[in-house]
Amino acid sequence: MSDHYERVKIELQQMKEVENEAAADEEQLSPATASSIPADVSFTARRDLSRSSVNGRSRSKSRSKSRSKADGHERQVNGKQLADPTAQKSDSSQGQSRVSNEPNLHIKGTARLLKSKTAANGHVESCLRHTDGKCEHHGKEDGRKAVKKRRGVTVDTSKAKTSLEALKMSIRQLKWKEFPMGRRTACDIYWHGVSFHDNENIVSGQVNKFPGMIEMLRKINLSRAVRTMHELFPEEYNFYPRSWILPEEYQLFSTQIRLLKDNDSTLKPTFIVKPDSGSQGDGIYLIRDPADLRVISGAQIKQAVVQDYIQKPLLIDKLKFDIRLYVLVRSLEPLEIYIAKEGLSRFCTEPYQEPSQKNLSHVFMHLTNYSLNVHSGNFVHSDSCSTGSKRTFSSILYRLASKGVDIKKVWSDIIALVIKTVIALVPELKVYYQADIPPGKPGPTCFQILGFDILLTKNLKPILLEVNANPSMRIEHEQEVSPGVFEYVPSPVDEEVKVGVIRDTLRLMDPAQRKQHAFIEAFFYLAARRFKALPLREQVLLLLEVCEGALEGQSHSEKPRPHRSHTNTNPASQTSAPTTFSSPALTRRRHRPLQLSAKANTEN
Repeated sequence: MSDHYERVKIELQQMKEVENEAAADEEQLSPATASSIPADVSFTARRDLSRSSVNGRSRSKSRSKSRSKADGHERQVNGKQLADPTAQKSDSSQGQSRVSNEPNLHIKGTARLLKSKTAANGHVESCLRHTDGKCEHHGKEDGRKAVKKRRGVTVDTSKAKTSLEALKMSIRQLKWKEFPMGRRTACDIYWHGVSFHDNENIVSGQVNKFPGMIEMLRKINLSRAVRTMHELFPEEYNFYPRSWILPEEYQLFSTQIRLLKDNDSTLKPTFIVKPDSGSQGDGIYLIRDPADLRVISGAQIKQAVVQDYIQKPLLIDKLKFDIRLYVLVRSLEPLEIYIAKEGLSRFCTEPYQEPSQKNLSHVFMHLTNYSLNVHSGNFVHSDSCSTGSKRTFSSILYRLASKGVDIKKVWSDIIALVIKTVIALVPELKVYYQADIPPGKPGPTCFQILGFDILLTKNLKPILLEVNANPSMRIEHEQEVSPGVFEYVPSPVDEEVKVGVIRDTLRLMDPAQRKQHAFIEAFFYLAARRFKALPLREQVLLLLEVCEGALEGQSHSEKPRPHRSHTNTNPASQTSAPTTFSSPALTRRRHRPLQLSAKANTEN
């Protein structure tokens, strides 16, 4: 397990026996968590100063070629269901009462920012957390004993495309085996550049793409998924702008905006239009009236999403910016999510002004896309992580913290946003997954890195802009050295963030790591299969009793029978008491049926 991750496991379950289970849960929860449902994920603003460099290389390319997008260092989140003892009482934090027969969704996040300092070079650093003040080195009793060498993990990079350079660096750092031209025999990990279907002949191992993820993260499908959850849980899913799907909802959009203006003539709302399959800012534009929509004009109707434009974003140096965070979905069943510790902040290149009819077309003012702003004459490439038009997110957090901003709450809200968004996607993703890899059919397991684009408003509320199924992992930028000729120049900020993302993703997907928990996962699976109607805690305890009984019976059958003699001997008196079979790891889990929540368990 990587040092850079903390784990939270997400489970969904309906409400059952709340009052009975709440008492059992309170025994396990600390006083700080017994009455709430936190996603306790500590944030470490850590920068690895030992960074390898990328050699620049020249290549002739046209300006229209796609540029890299920005991304970040990984933080692990796995969601874990916890019971809420106050489920049938008034929720003081939200001022609303929860009734036991209604569907509830309650995700809160709390985060801890480790004490950080500004290094001489302006970067933010902090110490890694250790267990009891000491680093843990598994597999060694002392420095003199050698660790048993195991087979190197094999990675097929033949389909990696734009992420290849960062992937190669990560594999070298891990001392794994790369197969750039593929391999006749199976590899442990297959790294695809675009889709699960980049290679159709994989029957084992792990692939870094989920079937259907590209389709689910198109603008329209993402909007529909979040809208469905918003209808069920309006207070929980209030982080996504109000959206309309075009062209099918054009009349609804026109009618609602007209009524809005009729009720208040002073309102001048602004809307942003995003093509359904667009990327890197291509085709995005702002409007103030439904009549200005381009997607409904002309012979060919284009599918798009129109959304409320966030007019009061948080500004730094008078510039609008967004956050690119990387999120690893490790599995769908059980759902495991890992959120990056480090991210990227992409800045506009013109000072921000609230939208007006005169400045609607100023893309360098309103749109934060790196691929657009990199063409601006004001774009600043910097070797520092805290200056320039692309910076690390930790440098932004440090700057906000220096002004008294509650960074714990900011991270808490971002974590909750990520978890809720993934939950909204999971049902349909499972359908895609089972269609391509039916149960019982040979096939690989899947994982995927997603790029979450998040905007902070002036009051520090995170707003989800979009989710990218194929975030760029380029670690260099292009610099025009002569007309039509571009030189690839290493980007320290990109390398800092993206190499760490890929390296730690590979560590998490290491087959040896996954095998460590196989027994416990199998035990819980068998318990659930055998005692379906019971709560999880009772399932596990009953299966333990079955195991104890089987072990006791085995000890009886293996014990030699006493020799018959004229002496009156009681065989029962010769049988020793059965050995109790118990596991703290198993008995520690409790059935927590009421809420959907996230709780962090540190794994160093």
